[in-house]
Amino acid sequence: MSVSDLTRNSAAGYPCRGLAHAVLKTENPPFVTTQDTESMKQQLVLNIIATHQSGLVERLTRTIRDSGTGILDSRMTTMGNEFLVIMLLSGSWDSIAKLEGSLPKLEKELDARIISKRTEKRQSNNKRIPYTIEIVSTDRSGVIHDVAKFLTDNQIEICELYTSTYRSPHTDLTMFSLHMIVNIPVEGSIASLRTEFMDFCDQMNLDAVMEPAK
Repeated sequence: MSVSDLTRNSAAGYPCRGLAHAVLKTENPPFVTTQDTESMKQQLVLNIIATHQSGLVERLTRTIRDSGTGILDSRMTTMGNEFLVIMLLSGSWDSIAKLEGSLPKLEKELDARIISKRTEKRQSNNKRIPYTIEIVSTDRSGVIHDVAKFLTDNQIEICELYTSTYRSPHTDLTMFSLHMIVNIPVEGSIASLRTEFMDFCDQMNLDAVMEPAK
């Protein structure tokens, strides 16, 4: 029975219990799935350098919260007297735009340098396998370049890299530590590539571990 039929019945004195239900049914909004909502979200990368100061993280995250955006990933560390922040943010188009508009004011308040860039969600690549590389050696110039060149020559992508130096308690020498997450092509022999990498590290006098990422 249509809505018009139910309306006529009501006017004639007949019960029309289904009228309200029928009207509501015809006015229901389009159904939006969680997947649709996620696909409409925008992403923004923030890079911030500021003199180390109390309250910096609180002020930064308050601005992000007030804009309506969320933090997907972040890295924060101190280098020298500077505090460095890298963030990947996600939100609706208007929330990202609101945050971008607030950055000049935040930059002045924190006496910081802020770089922002719109980005997109990185697509997974089934043709590559993630591996972890750990290297320790005495601190000397050129280690990062030599390792990076070996990886580049073998079409291996560097996804994450960080290094540090520390004083050895046994030898009092300055030591160098490197951590990497890389993506190795599935075609070819990963076992052979790993053997080549370990031989390379032996030649460079580097203590190395290369294993599938957990």
